[in-house]
Amino acid sequence: MTETYVLDGTVITSLEDFWRVIGEAVNGPGGYFGRNLDAFADCLSGGFGTPDDRDFVFEWRDHGTSRACLGHAETARQLEIRLARSHPSNRAAVAAELAEARAGRGPTVFDWLLDIFEQRAPNALRLL
Repeated sequence: MTETYVLDGTVITSLEDFWRVIGEAVNGPGGYFGRNLDAFADCLSGGFGTPDDRDFVFEWRDHGTSRACLGHAETARQLEIRLARSHPSNRAAVAAELAEARAGRGPTVFDWLLDIFEQRAPNALRLL
């Protein structure tokens, strides 16, 4: 039997909201399922609440709301945070990504999340 986790896209208006919603969907109130992109990728690989021995799927309901909220404005906000924390050798690359996001170009936070789902759990996401 496939385990199904439901994500309510109407309450995912920032990346921080995504971490909270997915953590609670998998592990209950206050639950953890990654709070940065690398940790999220690791969690999707199994062992942090998702079953190791059977299939699982995430139903991202009302994903259109999330897609809009996790667009270029949220991407720019996240890249500003990343830039402030970046190692000096990485700042130019992050600044270039930030400039693209501010111009409304390039991948968005929503795209980042979809890419991680595709790489780590290719059949585990249904956009509804």
